[in-house]
Amino acid sequence: MEPDEKMREKELLEEIESFKKEKEKIKKLIGSIGGKNFIKKDRLLNYILLIVVVGIFILEITTKFMPPYISLEVAVLLVSIKIVWLINNISKMDHFQFWILNSIEFRLNMLAKKIDSISEATKKGD
Repeated sequence: MEPDEKMREKELLEEIESFKKEKEKIKKLIGSIGGKNFIKKDRLLNYILLIVVVGIFILEITTKFMPPYISLEVAVLLVSIKIVWLINNISKMDHFQFWILNSIEFRLNMLAKKIDSISEATKKGD
């Protein structure tokens, strides 16, 4: 092999290693944003809020221990908390998608610059 080919091969291997490291980092990040642990927490919150809201309505109908408007306000408050939770999760995912797209754009720009430099070098070589 020529020295240029060895250097190119070494650069390609380094890029592959860099890609693998980035891939692992992204896997970890995706897991922390929307992985299995998040799904369990989200389901648990859904069940807790559902049980509390249904419980309040059942207690209100059967025992009338609270004024009707208070139980209704508590239920609306709990549903509002769930809506805020969902909005927060959606904003996290939007930020993550923006980060991924920005990273892809950065890589494409780097590749375009490399292609331009290679084409200029080949034109000079002709």
